[in-house]
Amino acid sequence: MNIIWHGQSCFQILASRNKNGQISIVIDPFSEEIGLRLPKLEADVILVTHNHYDHNNVKAVLAPPSASQPFLISGPGEYEVKGVYIKGIHSWHDEQQGKERGENTIYTIETEDLKLCHLGDLGQNELTEEQLEKIGEVDILMIPMGGTYTISAKEAPKIMAQIEPKITIPMHYALPKLKIKLDPLDKFLKTFGIKNLEPMKKLSIKKKDVSPEEAKIIILKL
Repeated sequence: MNIIWHGQSCFQILASRNKNGQISIVIDPFSEEIGLRLPKLEADVILVTHNHYDHNNVKAVLAPPSASQPFLISGPGEYEVKGVYIKGIHSWHDEQQGKERGENTIYTIETEDLKLCHLGDLGQNELTEEQLEKIGEVDILMIPMGGTYTISAKEAPKIMAQIEPKITIPMHYALPKLKIKLDPLDKFLKTFGIKNLEPMKKLSIKKKDVSPEEAKIIILKL
């Protein structure tokens, strides 16, 4: 499996389908109004966590040659697409529970014997017992930490402690060309006493690479 970050909350996941080739999943493609450029992407499946312009630019993602259009998932429910099991879990964009920014969908993705969780623009200070039960055990967590519109760099570790992922990838933080004001990555790393962490262009991983004993933070670069 390859996990590639394109900025903000946008990821592309390329997973093997055994002898049936590869499946491409794109999460939260953004509008270039935010100041970042979205590369040309093809996807079998698009996941949208909520209907804001920096997360829902579905038209920018092309279908693969084998399909007329990507399979779109934009809310809670259970889905199976080409052997990949996806679950959408209701959550709130902020702690005011919909009074300001509305709803958000957390997604879990199960493929290649790995379980991923993308929290979208989660704004809750903590997850409920029901949400945690639906999320279950997680190998790789993609968590926002920019504050303002989501949980902050100080709040993210509490959510991580609730989920207890083996690997955490921070997202939705300040970038040089990003027009949305968010906390910088350093603020998140300092909460763990990390001064410097070498970013990776992409995360290439298999189940055997995930340590059950050692939790890691991995930084992906554009």
